Amino acid sequence: MNARLALAATLVVAPLAVADDWPHWMGPTRDNVWHETGIVDKFPKDGPKKLWSFPVHGGYAGPAVVGGKVFVMDYEKLKGNTDEGNFERKETTGTERVVCVDEKKGEKVWEYKYEVKYAISYPGGPRCTPTVDGEFVYTLGAEGHLACLKVKDGSKVWAKELKDEYKTKSPLWGYAAHPLVDGDKLYTLAGGEGSHVVALDKKTGKELWKSGTESDPTGFGYTPPSIIKAGGKRQLIVTGPSSVRGLDPETGSEYWKEKYTATSGSAIMTPVLSGDYLYFGGYQKKNILIKLDKDKPTAKTEWKDKKDHGVSAVNVQPFLQDGVVYGFDDSGIMYAVELPSGKRLWESTDVVGGKNQGSETAFIVKNGDRFFFFTEKGDLVIGKLDKTGFTETDRAKGIMEQTQTAFGRKVVWCMPAFADKKMFVRNDKELACFDLAK
Repeated sequence: MNARLALAATLVVAPLAVADDWPHWMGPTRDNVWHETGIVDKFPKDGPKKLWSFPVHGGYAGPAVVGGKVFVMDYEKLKGNTDEGNFERKETTGTERVVCVDEKKGEKVWEYKYEVKYAISYPGGPRCTPTVDGEFVYTLGAEGHLACLKVKDGSKVWAKELKDEYKTKSPLWGYAAHPLVDGDKLYTLAGGEGSHVVALDKKTGKELWKSGTESDPTGFGYTPPSIIKAGGKRQLIVTGPSSVRGLDPETGSEYWKEKYTATSGSAIMTPVLSGDYLYFGGYQKKNILIKLDKDKPTAKTEWKDKKDHGVSAVNVQPFLQDGVVYGFDDSGIMYAVELPSGKRLWESTDVVGGKNQGSETAFIVKNGDRFFFFTEKGDLVIGKLDKTGFTETDRAKGIMEQTQTAFGRKVVWCMPAFADKKMFVRNDKELACFDLAK
């Protein structure tokens, strides 16, 4: 993965900090760590200043920010009902769009759009954050439209319709596994027979290899591919409703495979690596801990489906710190989970606040020794996490309108981007930029 890291430009007089980019899902190092310094400890009295707002249509896809440009996807419904649906596929027709916005001015630079028919639950719009790699930006729509565009002007380099090419249909909740660029390859979940995951040449879109079959009635899962190093090898970790696998990233050959059974096909979070252990948790307490061999690329299941252990992550990627996983369970409760035991150290509903209704959501990003949480209520929260609990430092309430509906309540579900000492976040009406500099 060609992640652009923020470096210090060494000068004769003094070091000058260069602003971070946020080139794809979970930030520059794909771990939800925001590396910049000079960020607020507490918000101004009226909350962080909104620098600009750009009109957008529906979607859950967070933005990417690179080189003074902001990239985001949306969906303009032309016909049909975009209500939540839960376990029911909703048919709508409309236009998916990739839009590039000037980071300083909040003005459109270019757009790329195409007509698409949705037949998914929660048909409000795309799920995947654009992935920026050098002169190209890669986007994946909710119905499997994968495109490589030029960062400069949005012109199409290549595009694929994954459903057509691999003779499958979208998962119940749409294509939601953020593609991964690594070296000259792009990895993405495609679906279909023998092509659960595919590796493509990132410059041409040509298939290099494909691997695996997942045939759950709801689809083939939503977990983004990830790369770890274990057993002396780089391993591509691919998760689906029936398994967790370690593959050779170059060839797609399988190093190991451990059985897993997801409820309703809900394989969503990216497995987290803690020492020699790989943890994955899914809907309704379907969790698994895998022990990775230190000397060779093999693995075995340590435990799985422990009741009252682990965290069943659905809407939010958990955060690993010092052998403890912090994350929101499908119950809406935040747990601190010790690895490798899976023991829950504490639980809390304080981050989102209010009466627990189930599946509450707050996106978690670490900055220095504290965390920023963007909640489904549109609040931005600063706080600390450790083995003893959550401590709130400050909260800016309702900085984004709750324009979406889930489980009968209003929400805003978007993974923000943090770059250039700002937060970039969207709902179904606007893409907004907030100042977080001291």
